[in-house]
Amino acid sequence: MINRTLRRNIRRSLMLAAGLMVPVVGMMASAYAIGVEPRRVDFNKRNMLLPRLKPGFDGYRIIQISDIHFDSWIAAKTTLPQIVERINALEPDLIVITGDYVSTVPHDEDVEHLRKNFANLQAKDGVLAIMGNHDHWHDVEKLRVMLREAGVIELRNEVFKIKRGDDTLHIAGIEDHLQGLSDIDLVSEELTGEECVVLLAHEPDVADISAPTGNFDLQLSGHSHGGQIYFPFKGAMWLPAQGQKYPTGHYQLGNMQLYTNRGLGTTLLPIRFNCPPEVSIFTLRSPNIASATPYPVQTTVKAAV
Repeated sequence: MINRTLRRNIRRSLMLAAGLMVPVVGMMASAYAIGVEPRRVDFNKRNMLLPRLKPGFDGYRIIQISDIHFDSWIAAKTTLPQIVERINALEPDLIVITGDYVSTVPHDEDVEHLRKNFANLQAKDGVLAIMGNHDHWHDVEKLRVMLREAGVIELRNEVFKIKRGDDTLHIAGIEDHLQGLSDIDLVSEELTGEECVVLLAHEPDVADISAPTGNFDLQLSGHSHGGQIYFPFKGAMWLPAQGQKYPTGHYQLGNMQLYTNRGLGTTLLPIRFNCPPEVSIFTLRSPNIASATPYPVQTTVKAAV
């Protein structure tokens, strides 16, 4: 009788403890998703073997940042200057920013913070940028002025050429696809199909249009934030239109490679879980150089719709 009562009491105590643990674990996970992970920026390095890259650009380093969403990224004011400092320490050849600087109407204070941080970026061949869907939704002209004042060159269905001796690297940038402003055909008119071209496109799923042209060697995109909240065995909780097929990481589409950056900021909810913000560091490799060694390519992903 005593043993039975003891077992019953132990069982009740365990059930009570388990019941108390659930909200505690939930509170800890929420605190991490709000207070820790949005500040834990991954600096991801990759070698990118590009068949059409000229030997003069072997070892060329491009750093990509994306989706800053300054007004909704809880860690923006303190973290962005630290990111800029770390990027500059890496001495990149080129810095590219693939859109979505804000989430809502840009306030003067936020725009000034962005201008100062972008003006502090240092790269041998400068800083190039494109606009994202959120930028077009909220006073895009104000953001364009900010980029110009920071010394950043915006590409609007244009091609930027970089020279190393007799060799040339082309950086193409298209306007936002979700807004119906992208023009791959217009950009392609400036290309011969023989040069190495890196394409900046905010939405990654544009790759289904850009890859078949055969004009682009590497597409760099953002937009999806990797889902912000990524559950093991299930995937992203939510992904935006034009960011569902190639939501994060490295892909091969025919002869074109695609890399989707997880972005720095947040939208909808100011949290990240199992999907930290990212700065992407690409070292371009020419097939004519024996030391060129590409990283493994991610070819499939489970995209939650």
